[in-house]
Amino acid sequence: MADEAPFQILHNEVIQYIYTSAENGETENGRNITKLENMGFRVGQGLIERLTKDTARFKDELDIMKFICKDFWTCVFKKQIDNLRTNHQGIYVLQDNKFRLLGQLSAGKQYLDQAPKYLAFTCGLVRGALSNLGVKSIVTAEVSIMPACKPLVIHRQVTY
Repeated sequence: MADEAPFQILHNEVIQYIYTSAENGETENGRNITKLENMGFRVGQGLIERLTKDTARFKDELDIMKFICKDFWTCVFKKQIDNLRTNHQGIYVLQDNKFRLLGQLSAGKQYLDQAPKYLAFTCGLVRGALSNLGVKSIVTAEVSIMPACKPLVIHRQVTY
C-alpha cells in the first residue's frame, strides 16, 4: 500500500504538468492525451520485459491477455483485473471495477469528462506491453460509472 501512493501522486503530477504546459501554449491541447499514452507505451514496453524475462513462451493471444490481467495488472495496480471477456475474434474487454487512478475523483457523473486524461497513460501501458509481446493492438478505455474502468483492447489483423 505504501508504494501505491507515490505512483498515484506521480501520475497526477504528470497529467497536471502536461495540461498546464498546454494552457501556456507549449503544445496543442489535442495532443495531451497522445503524449500521456506515448509515455505509458514506453513504460509498458520496459515493464513487460522485466516481468516476462523468466517466463515460458505464451501459447496464444488468450494466454497473453490472461498474463496481462493477472501478473501485469497486479504489478502495476496491486490487484487483478475483475473481468476478462472476449469474442474469440481479437476483441478483449478488461474490466476493473475499482480502478485506482480514478479513485481520487468523485464517484459522481460530473467528472466523467475528466476521466480520459486519467486513462490515457494506462491505455498506453497496456498497448506497450502487448506490443512487446508481439500483439499489435488498439487500446481504448470507457468509463460509464466512476471509478470502474473498461479498457477495450482491439487487435488489428495484419494481412500479407
